[in-house]
Amino acid sequence: MPWLSDNLLKHLQSVVEAPDLGATKYRLLEKFAAGGMGTIYLAEDTQLQRRVALKVVHTPETAHALSVRMLREARVIAQLEHPGIVPVHDVGELPDGRVFYVMKLVQGQRLDEYVRHELELPERLRIFQKACEAVAFAHSHGVLHRDLKPENIMVGVFGEVLVMDWGLAKVLSEDAKIVDCESWIVDRAASTQLSTTNNQQPATGNQHQTQHGTVLGTPAYMSPEQKRGEIEQLDQRTDVYALGAILAFLLNPSAAGLAQAQLENNKASASTSLALAKLRAPKQLLAVCTKAMAEDKAQRYESAQALAADVERFLNGLTVSSYQENPFEILWRWIRKFQFMILLVLVYLLVRILLFFWFRP
Repeated sequence: MPWLSDNLLKHLQSVVEAPDLGATKYRLLEKFAAGGMGTIYLAEDTQLQRRVALKVVHTPETAHALSVRMLREARVIAQLEHPGIVPVHDVGELPDGRVFYVMKLVQGQRLDEYVRHELELPERLRIFQKACEAVAFAHSHGVLHRDLKPENIMVGVFGEVLVMDWGLAKVLSEDAKIVDCESWIVDRAASTQLSTTNNQQPATGNQHQTQHGTVLGTPAYMSPEQKRGEIEQLDQRTDVYALGAILAFLLNPSAAGLAQAQLENNKASASTSLALAKLRAPKQLLAVCTKAMAEDKAQRYESAQALAADVERFLNGLTVSSYQENPFEILWRWIRKFQFMILLVLVYLLVRILLFFWFRP
């Protein structure tokens, strides 16, 4: 048997995995990215003559379960028409049975890459607010993301912010026009994510419910109830916790030890407080992070909107709800907010004093 090089094997594998788009209006251009569930290809819509992103399950052998999950992901995104959520253009099935869906091609950088540039704190906070707006919109439609992290937020070339990868989304509202197929969710096989702690699928009962004890998400940004697999306890405050962790990351991107500190300590509240205390950031924003990442979800912000509102208050020089200022801090914040007017008054008084002594007889 002739020996095959690694490069040749990789090429043969890519050929086998490449989707056959002959029966569609799309023309395959190149492989764009790969994840635990499927591969994203750069493709061309031959009718509209535009480039799009086409996502398809890796191989036909795993098509059944993952195709159901991918179809569900497409349906979730299709119900969330928001500038901060990538729109789905089309969905279909390949001759080998694999489901694919087509979405807008996003050109930009992931948030964890984008913040490597020298960004001022207000710019980072504005990006965070836009992400909160998209998440709040999803919550208003009864959808939890459950896998919020910097890697799943894209910043476009024109400053647009988009929340990506809704593959682990959970539908809460009963009237949502989405089929909840969570029993089909499988291990994403990503090094930064937890695999399921109970791999046996139920033989009886409702097949559209995730089993208790199933852990889905990225550990560093998962709330305590999500880590414990308490599916019935998940609500919008679960995503608020992840947003708080993202905010902590944005406050000091070079000190990415917050997530790791949480992973190495089973006591979420203790490790979170310890890690936040080490961040160099305004006390008000650290208090916002602490509240968003409270171990008890009842102590967190009620919504992503409330979290974003506190960040907006900080940007506007106002007090935030999560931090009790002392009199000196109130005075200093007031001086910083009106520093220009205070400077004008001081200059005016100085000129009056100089004129008084100059024309003094």
